[in-house]
Amino acid sequence: MSRRRAPRQASEAFRAARDLVAPQTGLAAVQGAWATTVGPQLAAVATPVSERAGTLTIEVSDSVWAQELDLMQAQLLERLRGALGDNAPKALKFRLQSDTSR
Repeated sequence: MSRRRAPRQASEAFRAARDLVAPQTGLAAVQGAWATTVGPQLAAVATPVSERAGTLTIEVSDSVWAQELDLMQAQLLERLRGALGDNAPKALKFRLQSDTSR
């Protein structure tokens, strides 16, 4: 007869289930850490959408943000390296959101 374990919080169970089914790619790692790494203000206007050969493509809401984030690229890469280690991208590319993305 086995002992019944104490119930765990639902949020813990959901987090564990999400982690089991989440794709194990560099892009998925960045997307999972994006909002906490760059902060809510930047996360609201910039979304990582693809990764290829170490370059992360980020869609931004307008050209002013694209230029601002391009100037902040070194700082953003440093934050991502701190959060993701070897899974962090090597470079960032910014593009405007297409009309269908908005």
